[in-house]
Amino acid sequence: MARTTDTGLKRREADQPSSKARSRLDLFKFVPFRLNRLAAEVSSALAVEYQERHGLDIPAWRVIATLGFRNDACSAQFIAQCTRTHKSTISRAVTALLHEKLIERVENEADRREFRLQLTPKGRALYEELFPQLLRREDEILACLSALERKQLSALLGKIEQSLDLIQTSEEADAKQAY
Repeated sequence: MARTTDTGLKRREADQPSSKARSRLDLFKFVPFRLNRLAAEVSSALAVEYQERHGLDIPAWRVIATLGFRNDACSAQFIAQCTRTHKSTISRAVTALLHEKLIERVENEADRREFRLQLTPKGRALYEELFPQLLRREDEILACLSALERKQLSALLGKIEQSLDLIQTSEEADAKQAY
């Protein structure tokens, strides 16, 4: 039995980087860096669909996408928190989208000092046109993964999101009135 433990211990020690190796951070193995890089690359790959065809930048698409998946209007603050985009960036996108008549302000019935945002019919049509294209593009990006690997990736991302107390579904966000 001691032999198994010794072998297991040696295996764990072999898996640990030496103290010399730990003194230098290898960004290409550092998960936060990898996730950030992947997110930026995927976001850029998807942006082609709405930038070239419709002149939308990433923040504008994030506003449209957030409003498109919701059943009711929401605040710009909700969009900023949901998309993890700085509020000034969302504010500029909202101003541009209001000018283009893709979104509109509606009064918050619970607090008349606050306004909420929703898609206009023109904005809804754009969303309905774009999201199938983006889903196809997502499939192309994930084509390197088997169906099982996609399911595992989704589960693993969910575990990380859960460990960070991130809301994972629109239903959960609506129920908690979060963001």
